[in-house]
Amino acid sequence: MRFLECCCTSFEEAAEAEKGGAQRVELCSELGIGGVTPPMDMVRQTIKSCRQLAVNVLIRPRGGDFVYNEDEIQQMLDSIKECKALGVNAVVIGALHSDGSIDKDTARRLIDEARPMKITFHRAFDECADPQKALEDIIGLGCERLLTSGHEPDAFTGRFLIAALVKQARGRIVIMAGGGVRPHNIARIEAETGATEFHSSSHGPDGRTDRNIVKLLCDTSI
Repeated sequence: MRFLECCCTSFEEAAEAEKGGAQRVELCSELGIGGVTPPMDMVRQTIKSCRQLAVNVLIRPRGGDFVYNEDEIQQMLDSIKECKALGVNAVVIGALHSDGSIDKDTARRLIDEARPMKITFHRAFDECADPQKALEDIIGLGCERLLTSGHEPDAFTGRFLIAALVKQARGRIVIMAGGGVRPHNIARIEAETGATEFHSSSHGPDGRTDRNIVKLLCDTSI
């Protein structure tokens, strides 16, 4: 079984992910704009009911760019405090400067507030100016995981950069491939990148997480 994290926008989708064999979910809202912080009631219900899942939560106050003002930073800090109180496994964060470099000061404030929760740096990375330097900055911040599509719209197209990032990381951080990860391409992404964790919405025909798609994504025999 490969390690699969499902991106879910409701408790019902998280339950489907669990039934399909996913090991972890990332909860968010409004996938159409790239995802924002979900309602805390959804987080609470998922943690209470989906006991086999590690529950991560996206911390993002709005769609658009990843350059945040002080009010937005405070909003993220408040969301992180709520997540900590609920017993969330990890928060998913990211912040950039307008020049495309990692905003280490903002990220450090978010991380300091989040501990002892784990930290995933999200796909703000895919908009950074220098991916190799950005990776070192993210490692230096102490993040446990980086979610990336390899600076491309999807992880299959970005698989060559993902492979390079895996090599550069040398086990110092988990490089998680995400973006367009589907049953028909996950085996090639896995083989050609060396990534060990994968992030997918696992949507079925109705545009929602489907346990059968989750099962296919987890099946290493395909």
